[in-house]
Amino acid sequence: MTTDSTPAPATGATSPQADAPSGATPIFGAPAAPGDEGTRALQHDARRPPRWWGKGLAMAVVAVFVGLFAWDALGALQGLLVNLLIAFFIALALEPIVVWLVRHGWKRGGAAAVALLGGLLLTIVVFALFGNLFVQQLVQLVKNVPDLYTSAQEMVEERFAVEVPAVDDLVRQGAEEWGSEVASGALLVGTTILGGVFATLTILLVTYYLLAAGPRFRASICRWLTPGRQQEVLRLWEVTQVKVSDFINTRIVLAAIATAATFAFLAILGTPYSLPLALFTGVVSQFVPTIGTYIGGALPIAVALTSQGAPQALGVLAFILGYQQVENLWLAPKVSARALQMNAAVSFVVVLAFGAVFGALGAFLALPIAATIQAVANTYVQRHELVRSHMLHDPGEADPGGGGGDPAGRGDVDKARAAAREVDRRRDAEA
Repeated sequence: MTTDSTPAPATGATSPQADAPSGATPIFGAPAAPGDEGTRALQHDARRPPRWWGKGLAMAVVAVFVGLFAWDALGALQGLLVNLLIAFFIALALEPIVVWLVRHGWKRGGAAAVALLGGLLLTIVVFALFGNLFVQQLVQLVKNVPDLYTSAQEMVEERFAVEVPAVDDLVRQGAEEWGSEVASGALLVGTTILGGVFATLTILLVTYYLLAAGPRFRASICRWLTPGRQQEVLRLWEVTQVKVSDFINTRIVLAAIATAATFAFLAILGTPYSLPLALFTGVVSQFVPTIGTYIGGALPIAVALTSQGAPQALGVLAFILGYQQVENLWLAPKVSARALQMNAAVSFVVVLAFGAVFGALGAFLALPIAATIQAVANTYVQRHELVRSHMLHDPGEADPGGGGGDPAGRGDVDKARAAAREVDRRRDAEA
């Protein structure tokens, strides 16, 4: 025999629900029925803010101030971050040389110092050889500017009957209007030179530390990761290093082609110092981002102008502009596509996009970064078999697609796949 342990309500006692009229709103914070105390969440009074409102508002204000501080800090550290990025890419480019020296018995620190100082010494020698020539020709050009202006003034007055101000009047007017601006500009140039020296020392020091650390630096990073993540990071590191080396190789190839073409044109034109001028143009145009072409072409134009005359200088200018268009639109994309395994149009658009967003440094580092991203995507993104379609091949070529509804049967599918592999093999052999 069982008994109900629930106590029956006393006679005449009424519950709050029984007393409340139908449809009436219960009192906030009151239990719905006897015995519900501590078991049912209390309803919130809409007339009062929630308890977490003050804490949430304070956290939001703190987050806004932290975000503003981080944004200002990134803006202040932008120059340092750019220097670190340049040092990292230089270290990746010099890593194969350091590894080769270590294999031949060198210690890591000595190999890093030799690789870095050797590259720096080569750069200094190149600029020392052509810097003197550049300064001499620039001084001669500045001395000849008044005579060139006088000749142009006489020609304009004779042919077009237009009065052109004299040289003395222009100098006097320039001194009156732009004297203060020239002084402030000279101060800005001095500050820029000091900043450039400091940035160069920072890049060299960080590059040496990265090269000297080598595997120890990678090991210090991998210790914070799981074994699976370590494999991914090391694979990504290796791919990036290969792509940077390939990029440097493409720059060397393009510099050699530019040097040969410029030397041939200057030799035909009879410009003095044709070989050093061509070498200077080829190296500077490939390793100085964005403005390298103009800096490299300015020197042979100045030499032709001061030693031969205006027609020869215009000819050199036309050659520089024409070769630059050929290199940008055809030669550089072709070389980059073979070395970095990127489509020619993609490499051209990537350089323009990175240059527009990140400036000169972005244009210079666009190809190795894009090639690294493409290599990582090819590694981790799944690729599927192609379907059979006439849109995937030219007339007369084998269809690279797979089965997928082939009415001719499985044998034809296997033949098509074999033909596709043969086409790929031939393309690789031609490349």
